Amino acid sequence: MARRMNFADRALQFNDMLALISLDLPTGFRIVNPFQEDQKEHVRSMAEAFYRKYYDDASSRRLILGSSPARRGTAVSGIPFEGSSAMTSSSGFLDDVITQYGGRRRFYADFYMNFVCPLGIVRVSPKGREVNCNYYENKELQEALYSFIIDTLRCQVGLGIDTSVCYCIGSGQNFRFLSQINKEFHFFGTIVPLEHPRFVVQYNPGRKDEYIAKYVEALRREWP
Repeated sequence: MARRMNFADRALQFNDMLALISLDLPTGFRIVNPFQEDQKEHVRSMAEAFYRKYYDDASSRRLILGSSPARRGTAVSGIPFEGSSAMTSSSGFLDDVITQYGGRRRFYADFYMNFVCPLGIVRVSPKGREVNCNYYENKELQEALYSFIIDTLRCQVGLGIDTSVCYCIGSGQNFRFLSQINKEFHFFGTIVPLEHPRFVVQYNPGRKDEYIAKYVEALRREWP
């Protein structure tokens, strides 16, 4: 008798689907797909080890969505917000949130983290220099990614997500866009905006503990 798929199986299957994606973007933009890049076998191995460690069960989880993965973060590891030794100061903030919540075992038993646009995007200069870009930074870019975003949100919800609440990292444009499409597609009962870690780390470092406490309180709260 075949083994029933669990959360880890479905998350890895979602990654395998991303490996097959080909998107036409406006001139000057490029998709960063860690599951197609030169290190794809290493990325898949890292992701499988992570998901087997924290998601190898049939439990439902709540979803936390950033905007787009950074090319030097998730694009290196294939694991949303993880994988480069606390990588950046922004990821360090989330690492502190996870610690305050109760550690990785407890956190990942309750949550699945990913992105509204689960593949990275870079803007390419005429000289070939690449910089990180969010899906909402250009209207033409957003329109080109719209169907992909809707389809992959459906896939993520189908992993085994508690759709009563979704947490949105980024209380500005990411939250507005996610709220807009949620009105049409009804993915989630409630969307809770949380300040982007970069906003905290770069502009409000003295209030870091306050924002960590806000995250943890929101994540622990029972939403209707």
